[in-house]
Amino acid sequence: MSKKHVRIGVAGPVGSGKTALIERLTRKMSEAYSICVVTNDVYTREDADFLTKNSCLPADRIMGVETGGCPHTAIREDASMNIEAVEELVERHPDTEIVFVESGGDNLSATFSPDLADVTIFVIDVAEGDKMPRKGGPGITKSDLLIINKTDLAPYVNADLDMMDRDTKRMRGERPYIFTNLMKLEGLDDVINWIKTYALLEKTEAHA
Repeated sequence: MSKKHVRIGVAGPVGSGKTALIERLTRKMSEAYSICVVTNDVYTREDADFLTKNSCLPADRIMGVETGGCPHTAIREDASMNIEAVEELVERHPDTEIVFVESGGDNLSATFSPDLADVTIFVIDVAEGDKMPRKGGPGITKSDLLIINKTDLAPYVNADLDMMDRDTKRMRGERPYIFTNLMKLEGLDDVINWIKTYALLEKTEAHA
């Protein structure tokens, strides 16, 4: 079977907004694209259950993987369970254009095997402190797109968004990053445009 879908890996620490990002992306993109989702949890299928209840995707387009161990291993060193899940979903839905693969909550060193993800998105959040971007790690420095979520919480945790912006630019160089408040969908269209341009290789209004 020839591959015609793109696999987008979504990683980041626990609670940063990975599942919320995928839920909102699928709501805005599913009318135009055929989408499937693979989620990873250590002992449960909680994220898959959440997406089944809250996403607009049918249940048979969402598959939960119970890793039973380190979430990093399941997306990098031994990604076989996730690769099989992607293959099963694509076999079930041959028209699939996008497969989101959400990792379990992990640290800043999380990276996807190139056998599993074509492009990677790493999600951090402002509530973790404005020091997060300068901590570095492959998630911060090497992901194809970095999302800094929960900008609305900055005043409550004394986070300096301007400093986060400067630190992120210094750590990532030319690699793109986007500030978001997913609760209010702020920045979501920018993420979608990035997916269209850099993952699906389409021309968008912003990049035409």
